[in-house]
Amino acid sequence: MSKRAGRRPPKALRTGAASDTPPRERGWRERDGSTKRQVGRGPDRTSRRGRQAEEGSGDGLIRLNRYLSNAGVASRREADKLIVAGVVTVNGQVVTELGTKVGPGDRVHFGGQRLTTETKRYVLVNKPKDFITTTDDPHDRRTVMALIDDACSERLYPVGRLDRNTTGVLLMTNDGDLAKKLTHPSHGAEKIYAATLDKAITRADLEKLVTGIELEDGLAQAIEASFVDGGTKKEVGLKLHMGRNRVVRRMFEALGYEVVKLDRVVFAGLTKKDLPRGKWRHLTEKEVLFLSKRK
Repeated sequence: MSKRAGRRPPKALRTGAASDTPPRERGWRERDGSTKRQVGRGPDRTSRRGRQAEEGSGDGLIRLNRYLSNAGVASRREADKLIVAGVVTVNGQVVTELGTKVGPGDRVHFGGQRLTTETKRYVLVNKPKDFITTTDDPHDRRTVMALIDDACSERLYPVGRLDRNTTGVLLMTNDGDLAKKLTHPSHGAEKIYAATLDKAITRADLEKLVTGIELEDGLAQAIEASFVDGGTKKEVGLKLHMGRNRVVRRMFEALGYEVVKLDRVVFAGLTKKDLPRGKWRHLTEKEVLFLSKRK
C-alpha cells in the first residue's frame, strides 16, 4: 500500500467547496438526487437540535412522555407504555399517540389526579429503623415520607427499598428516569451493607456469599464479603449490585445465620457521612451530575 493510501481527501472535497451541491443539513442523509428529500436518522439527541426535538422547542411544548417523567410518574420509556395503554388524558381526552406534545396550559391527568411538572429534587435520607419504605401504608405505620416532610414542596419517591428494620442510605427523588436507571438490574448500582449476625461467621461461609447462594428466586451473589475492620467475626461488610427483596438477610439465613442489625452505608456512590440517623439533605450539583452520568 502506498503512503497516500488511506489519506483524507483534500479539504475542499471534504467540505464540498469544489461542488455545486449545497451542503447537507447536519444529522440527515439525502435519499437520492431527484427528490433531494432529507431523510434518515434525524438529529442526534446529544446535539442542540436533537435536544430541542426531544424536549421541545421555544414554544413551550414538550413530549407527553417527558411531561409524565418530569411529574415523577415514571421514566420516559415506562411513560410511553402508560400512554399506549390509554390511562393518560390531556384536556379530558384520552391520548394514546406517542409523540404527542403538551404545553403549559394543558391539563394532564393520570390515575385520577392532575399532574404538574416539577423541579427535580434529590434528597438523601439516613433511614432509621421502624420506618416503611413506601409513600403510603394501609396499616398506618410510619413511612419514610414522614422523614422528609419539610424537605421540599414536590412529592418524592424512594429509589429502591429498605425493609422496616434496615437502616442507612436511601435516596428520594421525583426524577423518574434516574430512579429507573439506578434500580434497573443492568445498571447495577453499587450497594454496601454492614451486617451484624447472631453468631460468628466462618471464612468458608464468607466465600459462599461471593461464589453464590441459590435462593428461591435464583442465584444471589455478593461482589465482596469480608469482616468489618476492627469488629468481631459477627460483623460483616457486603458489597453487591442486585436489589432483590430482602436479599442480604435471605443470603445469611440460607447459611444458617440471623441478621440482628443491617445498615446500608453506600448506595450508588452516596454515603451517609455527616448525616445523622433520621435526617436528610439535598444532593449537591456534583452528586446529581455523578448519578446522571452513570452508565
